[in-house]
Amino acid sequence: MSWVILILSGILEAVWATALGKTEGFTKLWPSVVFGVALVASMGGLAWAMRDISTGTAYAVWVGIGASLTVAYAMISGDEAFSIVKMLLILGLVGCVVGLKVVGHE
Repeated sequence: MSWVILILSGILEAVWATALGKTEGFTKLWPSVVFGVALVASMGGLAWAMRDISTGTAYAVWVGIGASLTVAYAMISGDEAFSIVKMLLILGLVGCVVGLKVVGHE
């Protein structure tokens, strides 16, 4: 269950990171609300998962999921230019996250 919570928390990291970019310095209400709720839920889930998963592994997986999804969303939405190199780097990051789960034995 800790891995499921960790993955969901990583997804929420992408939500709060994307919302943060849309707050315009916290001057827009709804992106700021989404940011705050997603941030608290994401951090709470990360902390909960760290009860069973080592800190280094949990944090790396959380950041990897969040960073990958944030960049992928930005490319899909047109906020960031798409490139094959970026896509390959994201796939490499995802591969490393999967590798941490496989060799983590947790």
